[in-house]
Amino acid sequence: MGIKSFQGKRDTSQGKKDEQILVSDYMTTKLVTFKAEDSLDHVISMLIKYKISGGPVVNDKNDLIGIISETDCIKHISESKYYNMPSDRNNTVGKYMVSDVDTIDKNMNIFDAAFKFLSSRRRRFPVVENGKLIGQLSQKDVLKAALKVKGNTWK
Repeated sequence: MGIKSFQGKRDTSQGKKDEQILVSDYMTTKLVTFKAEDSLDHVISMLIKYKISGGPVVNDKNDLIGIISETDCIKHISESKYYNMPSDRNNTVGKYMVSDVDTIDKNMNIFDAAFKFLSSRRRRFPVVENGKLIGQLSQKDVLKAALKVKGNTWK
């Protein structure tokens, strides 16, 4: 009689199976970016307005120079409260941003990128080409890719 499979009929076509799903297929290219001289108050208002948890910091040539997050802003708020110092204009992105930024290659397989998220515990990776910011990949972007792939073989 043989063994019956509960997995259903398998896809035997060779079409998209061999194609890799790349970071560039799912990265966001329309980004909210910040400058090092922006005030933290400006950053906080932008994070709230656009419902984002952070963003890349670029110079006038669109070179990636850092990243600023909600955590960085909360650190500033916490320090201000602790030292009983009100927020002022000298509290800039450049003072609180993280300068040593991990980036991701646009040609990386999206599921290798997922592993990079797991091993680094980051929420987003800027995508850089020749030093210039060209996009950003978030954990949500990886989830979108996973939903689209669904039952296909993941490479």
